[in-house]
Amino acid sequence: MTHSATILGGIAGTELTPSERDFFRAADPWGFILFARNVASPEQMRRLTGDLRDAVGRDAVITVDQEGGRVQRLRAPHWQEWPAPLDQAAAGARAMWLRYYLIGRELRDVGIDSDCAPTLDVAQPDTHPFLRNRCLGSDPETVAWLGREVADGLLAAGVLPVMKHMPGHGRAIADSHHSLPHSAAELADLDALDFAPFRALADLPMGMTAHIRLDVVDSRPATASAPVVKLIREKIGFDGLLMTDDITMQALSGTEAERAQVAIEAGCDLVLHCNGDIASMEPVVASAGPMAAATQRRADAALAMRREPQDLDRQALMAEWRSLTGDLAAT
Repeated sequence: MTHSATILGGIAGTELTPSERDFFRAADPWGFILFARNVASPEQMRRLTGDLRDAVGRDAVITVDQEGGRVQRLRAPHWQEWPAPLDQAAAGARAMWLRYYLIGRELRDVGIDSDCAPTLDVAQPDTHPFLRNRCLGSDPETVAWLGREVADGLLAAGVLPVMKHMPGHGRAIADSHHSLPHSAAELADLDALDFAPFRALADLPMGMTAHIRLDVVDSRPATASAPVVKLIREKIGFDGLLMTDDITMQALSGTEAERAQVAIEAGCDLVLHCNGDIASMEPVVASAGPMAAATQRRADAALAMRREPQDLDRQALMAEWRSLTGDLAAT
């Protein structure tokens, strides 16, 4: 079976409308992404995730950005508040595994089975504030070490991780939501620092591109660059399912349909469309087209990594996490 080469974040609110349901039934996206605008309560979330899967008639992947800190879509009072990842990094590997196992269990409880984490960008002194404290460290070894704990914690909770932002966004001094950042670093420096954490976790099932231009490689942002995607596949060694970052972000040029087409032609597997507007998604679906055979293979391999959660004592694990993180532990 083939599906549209697009993950759609096409939900305007907290319930699936009849027009959204009909659109998704016809478009047949591979999966969905949810945002804070879609979240009200655990009961509502279970209903929504069930309705999304019913709309496409299968157990589609539903993902979310649940990093902790500023980028956390499910929040108090119904869900745990988590500190920014970089703020917790010093607590070490066990604390990071616990955190993301617990996050993953919260997600699975409401029907979400993927999380756009770990963030494997290496924080630099001038990394833009929109990204910096979402990173796991300022050297590639630490980022890879803690990133593995993030991924393993999520997988143990039955949640598929999506590592981001490939091939590395840490040198960005601009916010790609609003403009195109670029890096003037030489390829050897990129390989040693930016690429290294992704290479260490290249076995993960899914990855997300960065809207950043690597001057030494191409004049186009990574999402739209066949040479950069080739680096991701060959130099980093990632053969998993590669999705774009949100194509409605202003780092990209052209119409959204043009952005989708360019990204697929560059070698991305899936297009991520996040603003929830059906009218703008319709041409994107047409432009992205159905999954190619290689994409279908990668998608099937990602789905094969979904597991039932390990049934561990969450209350005890939360107490352990609090003991390891001390004053950082949210109340």
